[in-house]
Amino acid sequence: MTLYLMESSLNDSIQTKEAFEEKVSTIQGKLSEELIEVQVAADFNRAFFIFEAEDDTILEMNLTAEGLPVDLKKEVRIVGQELEEAKKQTDKINYLVEWNLPEDLTMDAYLERKKKNSVHYAEVPEVEFSRTYVCEDMTKCLCFYDAPDDESVVRAREAVKAPIDSITQLSDKK
Repeated sequence: MTLYLMESSLNDSIQTKEAFEEKVSTIQGKLSEELIEVQVAADFNRAFFIFEAEDDTILEMNLTAEGLPVDLKKEVRIVGQELEEAKKQTDKINYLVEWNLPEDLTMDAYLERKKKNSVHYAEVPEVEFSRTYVCEDMTKCLCFYDAPDDESVVRAREAVKAPIDSITQLSDKK
């Protein structure tokens, strides 16, 4: 099985947590593939789905049929947390950092860099790193955090010497 990231712009079609949860429930009911996690921006303009599946074609068709255009689909791998832990959704996350990876960065070099620099998260104790999804084609990664505000996420990224292309505050799902 492969992990797939599907990003969707919601284009004002969904504006409440309840409407989004209902849409996700409908999608889950139609798919045999496993939805590992879904995160939505606090302003409901974008959603990020992680599926475990054999093929991404059916995933994209079902999202599109539900009015959720697929703006990006990529094979990903999870880093920093075991997949079984991500499936449990027990950790609190409220920020997503996107980083468009440099063209010359390999997966091995990325993983080595992450291992070496992750110890520096301790320098920003108010921020808790959860997990990262790295696109297998090495174009981008999504990093999830629990943090009090944007500024603390920026400090944490600076501590681990990792750039930020965008920060998205996520909707509270609890």
